[in-house]
Order: sequence, then structure tokens, then C-alpha cells
Amino acid sequence: MRVMQRGSPGAGAADPGPETRHAEFSQYLAARQQALLRTAYLLTGDPDQAEDVLQNALAKLYLSWDRVRDRGALDAYVRRIIVNENNSLWRRGWKRREHPAERVPEAARLDEYDDGSGAALWAVVQTLPRRARAVVVLRYYEQLTEAETADVLGISVGTVKSQTSRALAALRERTPHELDPRAGEEER
Repeated sequence: MRVMQRGSPGAGAADPGPETRHAEFSQYLAARQQALLRTAYLLTGDPDQAEDVLQNALAKLYLSWDRVRDRGALDAYVRRIIVNENNSLWRRGWKRREHPAERVPEAARLDEYDDGSGAALWAVVQTLPRRARAVVVLRYYEQLTEAETADVLGISVGTVKSQTSRALAALRERTPHELDPRAGEEER
């Protein structure tokens, strides 16, 4: 993914104009907003926070729209911004001042296994550390390759593999018996 820097050769050549830029961005937004929101939600685990992360990411994309030369890599560029925005939320002071409650306000309810989209399974995924969750979301929900995931997260392919392996092992260990698709195989 190549982004032109201000003042680089060709940065001002053939300026398409604000109407064209706005139209291109609007077209991209209409086509990809729901998928990007899903990615943000899977990373944050909170619909409101996902909207905030996506809004910040799209604002940053809009501001750098003219510098993005490879339009085919827009999704990768935005995913990278989304991951960075999600990570920066955890660095903010107000987030560190939050403390868990002594008692959970609502009783947890286990759903039946439904190919990974159920609330109970998602609750297990949310127990993963941020980086491991990012790897799982990008690899299995977004269906990116190891190399694409490594590129989005700015890590090596080997790190993606090891993070994926550890995350899957943790998920297997933490998944309640009722949700484990292998549970029926053991009884046969």
C-alpha cells in the first residue's frame, strides 16, 4: 500500500478536484461501510465503541484520500487504521480508570452452537488479549491470509502463526462444553 507524502513528486499533478474526491470516497463508503463496521465491532466487542473507531478511521482515510495511490489496497489501509484506533483506545486514561464490578449485572446465558456467530461463543473470543483477538478476527472473520493479516497488524507472518496458535488453544480451553463442536464426536 503506497501513500504519497506531501511534497513528493507527482503529489499535485492531475488534482481531480474536491467533487471527484468526495464522490469517490462516498462510493467507497457506501460499498464497504458495513463490512468495516463489522470488523471494528469484532475488534472492540462493543457496538458503540466500534462506531467510534470506524468513524475515526474513516475520517483519517478521508483526510489522506488524495495520497492513497493504490485504490485496490484501501481495505487493508482502513483495517490498519481500525486496528490502530482500537489499540489507542486502550491507552487512553479514562479507559484505565474503569474497574470491573463485584457482581455481574445480568446472568450469562449460553446459546447453542451456531457456526461461531452466537453470543456465547463471541463472549469467549472477547476473553482473548487485544492482539490475539485482532489476529483471530482478521484471519477467521475477515478471512485474510496470514500474510495479509501480518501486513494489517504490522507484524511478521511467524508472529501471526504463533498468535493464531495460542489464541485457538486458549479458545479451545475456554469454550464451554455445550459450545464445543467436538463434544459430540467424543461420545461416539
